[in-house]
Amino acid sequence: MTKTREGQTTYRILDLDETDRPRERLAKVGPENLNAAELLAILLRTGLPGENAVAVGQRLLLKCGGITGLARMSVEDLSRQPGLGLAKAALIKAGLELARRLALEDRGDKPVLSSPETAAAVVMDLMAPLDQENLWVLLLDTRNRLQDIHKVYQGSLNSSTVRVAELFKKAVSQNIAAVILVHNHPSGDPAPSPEDIALTREVVRAGRLLGIDVLDHLVIGAYKFASLKQRHLGFGE
Repeated sequence: MTKTREGQTTYRILDLDETDRPRERLAKVGPENLNAAELLAILLRTGLPGENAVAVGQRLLLKCGGITGLARMSVEDLSRQPGLGLAKAALIKAGLELARRLALEDRGDKPVLSSPETAAAVVMDLMAPLDQENLWVLLLDTRNRLQDIHKVYQGSLNSSTVRVAELFKKAVSQNIAAVILVHNHPSGDPAPSPEDIALTREVVRAGRLLGIDVLDHLVIGAYKFASLKQRHLGFGE
């Protein structure tokens, strides 16, 4: 236990029984055997008066709706949560960002995106937690193997604000054979909007002129997705 400047007692991980200390448990049984609150406690290190770091982690996860909700929060919002502050909020966001980048890299040897399901699986964990609309382009070779993910836009998306040329910039420079558009709906509902359909129509037309196949446009929601190609929206017109 430590004393704050105001004389209050804060509870550290070291104040827990040795068998309950997250750091020691991680070293002994591995990180995969710790729950999310324990992993957060390792980042937090200290708790609040009467509330240890594990309890703070549990409370934070409950309030945010789990790790996905935590990932949606900004550093500023996190820093205002009891027991955090800017330094701890930054640590949490840094850890989540590392996990996101690992998920992006950990795709094996260029997966073949042979269906809407396989394409959605590549980006689902990355896009579902985002709290703003993002538009990405999956770049594929002639065998539909994923070569790269080009993150193009963030914010409100519609056919009037998105520059179609920007969507094909990397595809042209890297001599890409085909692309798949992917964007998310932060509301969690993946139903395509009229703006999504209009944008798809423009991109498909541009792809034909450039000789680059636009295989699909996926809308990612709350761990579910919609394929505009499957719904015959914006394609074949």
